[in-house]
Formats: sequence, C-alpha cells, structure tokens
Amino acid sequence: MSQAEEFGTGQVFLSMLWFTLFFIWIWLLIVVFADVFRSRDLSGWGKALWTIFIIVLPYLGVLVYLIARGHKMRERAEQDAQAQDAEFRKYVRSAAADGHSSADELARLGQLHADGVLSDSEFESAKAKVLSS
Repeated sequence: MSQAEEFGTGQVFLSMLWFTLFFIWIWLLIVVFADVFRSRDLSGWGKALWTIFIIVLPYLGVLVYLIARGHKMRERAEQDAQAQDAEFRKYVRSAAADGHSSADELARLGQLHADGVLSDSEFESAKAKVLSS
C-alpha cells in the first residue's frame, strides 16, 4: 500500500483542520502581544512579565491573559475604532467643506485672467499656489 492510498479524505480533513488551528493560534499570539504593548494601564514591568509568561507557557499564558484582560482588549479595540471613525469623518467633512478641486480652482483663475482681473504675474503666482497644495 502506498502513501497516497493511506492519505485518505479523513487525513486531508484533519490536516486542513490542524493547519487552520495553527494559523488561528499564530493570529491569537500576535493579537495578545500587540495588546500587551499597546496597554497604557500596564507598567513596563507588567508588560515584561506578561511577555515572559506568554513565551514560557504560551497556551496557559494566552488563556490567562484573555481571561484576565480580555475586557480591556475589547475596550481598547472599541476606542481605536471610534477614534478612526472620528478621524475619517473629520477628513470627509474637511474635504467636502472645501468643495473645490484643483481643476475647478484653475478654471476659475483662468477665467479671472481672461477677464483681465488678474495680471500675468498674479495668475502665475496663484496657479503655482493651487498646484502646490
């Protein structure tokens, strides 16, 4: 019996399951380490102790961290999401408040120059200012 015959559907499923669990574990470690170092309420020694605990006893360390500080992880994630949303809304408001694109501004300057309101030097100066911003 060859290796290919022994590696049946069940083995493929189990291999895929272990592969998936492995990547979930790696993701969980990254999230926990990121949270440890993002925490403003932990001192440097606290961060060092959590890091050592997670490195020495990874499964137990992550499990204890999630039980002890999981609620703080959620709170920080919510605060970060709210801050990102506020920044995005602020940017959209500022972009919408301008209401002018560079092309619109250049067209308006060109019209003012054609009407004789702006001299050649004023037009060139205003055009350079619009293009630099």
